[in-house]
Amino acid sequence: MELHRLMSIFHATGVGSSNNYAYVVSDEATKEAVVIDPANPPECVRSEEDYGHGQLVLTCTLKSFPSTPIIGGKDCAHVTKTPAHSETFSLGKSISITPLHTPCHTQDSICYYMQDDSGSDIKRAVFTGDTLFIGGCGKFFEGDASQMHTALNKTLAALPDDTAVYPGHEYTKNNAKFLVKVDGGNQSIRNLEKFAAENRETQGKFTIGDEKKHNVFMRVTDDLMQKATGETDPVGVMGMLREMKNNM
Repeated sequence: MELHRLMSIFHATGVGSSNNYAYVVSDEATKEAVVIDPANPPECVRSEEDYGHGQLVLTCTLKSFPSTPIIGGKDCAHVTKTPAHSETFSLGKSISITPLHTPCHTQDSICYYMQDDSGSDIKRAVFTGDTLFIGGCGKFFEGDASQMHTALNKTLAALPDDTAVYPGHEYTKNNAKFLVKVDGGNQSIRNLEKFAAENRETQGKFTIGDEKKHNVFMRVTDDLMQKATGETDPVGVMGMLREMKNNM
């Protein structure tokens, strides 16, 4: 993976094994950093070495650095702290981090909302793991449609529309195929389809506001989604959309 600098926020680019993304966020003034979703630690070691040992590691462990604090869900391996929902803590001088509990894909799922007050090109970002993908959502492995509806349409949808979305996997091209099948007349979906066809990586290129336009899992109250699923209750729409995607 290569690292690209965006003011005080860094992100690791280059899709890893299993289409995984891992990210590095660094406060430029203090050089304090976090590594997010290092699902395959050897692919992330270079990032940590390049920018100094981060103060925190979120969601998983880098076994190469056993003294590094690990923040994540209660069931994550080697976790040293599980933050409360909406608890806020700081990274360096400029970045605030707000954990958002989003149980469904796993019951200990946490997304991390970050705000940068340093004048960075990216002022707001959310790292969504296996909950929200660009144009899609995670499977309900340990939860149900009600939990995913809450995670997407109450918790994440409440973030500012200009919040950049950084998911845990690169699934956009496949997600766009499903979106076209459900709502092919939507220009926002067609734009996403075109972008995914022309770009291998889509992380950070779309916002919460964009997802509300093209992601059918965030449009469960839309008449078109109700017609497509034959359901009227938002939770029922969510469940049917997930079943349709699973069977695609």
